[in-house]
Amino acid sequence: MVDIVSTLPSRQPTLRVMPMPSEVNPQGDVFGGWIMAQADVAGAIPAMHRARGRVTTVAVNSFLFKQPVSVGDVVSFFAEVVSIGRTSITVRVEVYAERHPAQPIVVKVTEAVLTYVAINQHGEKRELPDAR
Repeated sequence: MVDIVSTLPSRQPTLRVMPMPSEVNPQGDVFGGWIMAQADVAGAIPAMHRARGRVTTVAVNSFLFKQPVSVGDVVSFFAEVVSIGRTSITVRVEVYAERHPAQPIVVKVTEAVLTYVAINQHGEKRELPDAR
């Protein structure tokens, strides 16, 4: 497969990780489920900030794997709130891999949209506070 070269967004990533050999499938690519779990963590961060407290994932609206991720790639997750409801927060997560340190390139590997709902200490849905 030929890498489709991209550039990192100019803002700071929400999360950066490097997959280890334990995260690969028999073909040597990182499991999609591992990437999904990391994207969920990255998406929850701005959702928690906006909710000013706990959130839980209620929907994975879309998830598109564009290119595989390999052990040794530095994977950056960029998450931003795209819509807010009465109790819910929808977040777009874009995922980029920095690979080949000797001749570095950046590729966009995944994009997703996830929805979170604000919850109280008992795990019950709650309204979002006013934005400040």
